[in-house]
Amino acid sequence: MAIYITDDCINCGACEPECPNNAIYEGGIQWAIKDGTTLTGAFTLEDGKVVDTADKQTPVSDDFYYIVPDKCTECKGFHDEPQCAAVCPVDCCLPDPDREESDEVLLARKAKLHL
Repeated sequence: MAIYITDDCINCGACEPECPNNAIYEGGIQWAIKDGTTLTGAFTLEDGKVVDTADKQTPVSDDFYYIVPDKCTECKGFHDEPQCAAVCPVDCCLPDPDREESDEVLLARKAKLHL
């Protein structure tokens, strides 16, 4: 599963620097696949849309911190547990029940993001 941030988020920002994939953004901030990676050129998002890695994408949330599912690996290959959840003072970083993913899928995403 990818992790998501619930609307209980207090916008403290503790999670953002902990993410090894740079998948966490402040509400209202546009994101790009290139952020925190060395990727360049075309990249296919999980929905099949092909974007340039530097293209800015629409924020997932305008009101509170959010996690980009296309970049979340639940910290697989980096840590034993999702670091956002480990540091969240209000426990609002939770597994997304709508995005159940195997360790293999998460590790493949990590490999794709960090060539």
